[in-house]
Amino acid sequence: MDAHNRVRGGRAVLRSLGQRPVTGSNEDPRVAELRTAVSRLRRELAALPAEFPDRAIAEDELAAMAAMAIGGAPEIPRLQRSLLLIAGAIGSVSALAPRLKDVRNAVDLFGERRS
Repeated sequence: MDAHNRVRGGRAVLRSLGQRPVTGSNEDPRVAELRTAVSRLRRELAALPAEFPDRAIAEDELAAMAAMAIGGAPEIPRLQRSLLLIAGAIGSVSALAPRLKDVRNAVDLFGERRS
């Protein structure tokens, strides 16, 4: 039996026992994506040994975004404002660029940005 069939069989066993894989919830997937992206950026920022002038701004705005994600339905203009402040605060720190992009992509899931 190959790995694909074992996994497939495992799902069948769960279903035959009346159990379902935990894959969904009532949570908006956009909110889950935002929470994950913000959490990752916060961890990487905390682990960064370098100090820079606007670090506190980035930390404060990431905390605000995390609170909005916990609240369930974040205000899109507030998300976009926080993203702009975070990007301005840490935009020159190349080590954080991939996680910042993840946060931007998560914010974009909520709708188009205004010009």
